[in-house]
Amino acid sequence: STYSNEARERFALKEQISRLEGLNRQISDDAGNLARALKGDKKLQGNWGEVILARVLEESGLRAGHEYITQFSVVSDEGKRRIPDAIIRLPENRDIIVDSKVSLNDYVAYCAAEEPADRERLLKAHILAVRNHINGLSEKRYEDLPELRTLDFVFLFMPVEAAFMLAVEHDPSLFSEAFNKKIVIVSPTTLLATLRTVESIWRYERQN
Repeated sequence: STYSNEARERFALKEQISRLEGLNRQISDDAGNLARALKGDKKLQGNWGEVILARVLEESGLRAGHEYITQFSVVSDEGKRRIPDAIIRLPENRDIIVDSKVSLNDYVAYCAAEEPADRERLLKAHILAVRNHINGLSEKRYEDLPELRTLDFVFLFMPVEAAFMLAVEHDPSLFSEAFNKKIVIVSPTTLLATLRTVESIWRYERQN
């Protein structure tokens, strides 16, 4: 009886270990596939950035469809359709436009590089990618769209905090260049702080 029970327990333990091994392989494969997809598919990177933005909006205390709207579509005077990732409503009929931009390829390669020359080259490429995002967002000219009551600036949201810090730490001029183009660069932390301030303004407005 003891031998039989021990054999059954040993077999059950072996089965559990096998399932754990399989689960671990699946998790590793899924993580690898996600990393490859995010690095190789710009559309997927954009979708992932929008998911992070949605999480920040949910944590802000603002209400979807009331104090903020996502995927709002508007047509410019030239007939081009613009779809900002989020519009934050403010009292007195004003808006803040948020556009999510993701730059992962050069940043991930920079983190993995070991040679100083490679890291320097990839860092410059990462900063250039952020600068290109600034220029691309500036060309959309959200502040001139007729249906939006935007402030004179828009938010460029970078969902990867470390990538955001790396770029501005090594090239502080990015902030001033963006601001001159009526763009404010924000990360999840700084955007959440701003949205919490907006939520406080709305709470005070409702109390009045």
